Amino acid sequence: MNGEMDISPAEWRVMRVVWTLGQATSTQVTEALAQRADWKPATIKTLLRRLVQKGALKTTQQGRAFIYTPLIPEQDSMDQAVDQLFDAMCQMRAGKTIIHLLERSVLSQKDIATMQAILTEKAKTAPEEVPCDCLPGMVDSQCRSQRLIRSGETGGR
Repeated sequence: MNGEMDISPAEWRVMRVVWTLGQATSTQVTEALAQRADWKPATIKTLLRRLVQKGALKTTQQGRAFIYTPLIPEQDSMDQAVDQLFDAMCQMRAGKTIIHLLERSVLSQKDIATMQAILTEKAKTAPEEVPCDCLPGMVDSQCRSQRLIRSGETGGR
């Protein structure tokens, strides 16, 4: 993906429908989301319009209907969103965040095998502890995140 795109949680739901169908009318998106969200058709049309303005979707008119087609690949979008999140957090917290994702995600045997292979390789060069990168020049012992990790606090979990 070329530039960063800020997609709201509601817009992600709309994009999931369009990615899944390959292209969709606003009626198809509305019907699909009616099963998951209590949104009015006008709300969904607003979200579709925003996604077109952001460059995530393109629209073409077919008769009276507008067809929405994704302009951004789903996996690239997901990777970018995760990269933005991890770039913004203390790198000492990354491991615990990944563990949280693993615990709550349904994974295929193939995904698990791929992760195990990556972890085996990473273990060969992994440091004993990941240093704090919150502030330039910060010493790990000064980092509140480090003290919370060592004391076992998980930030509300």
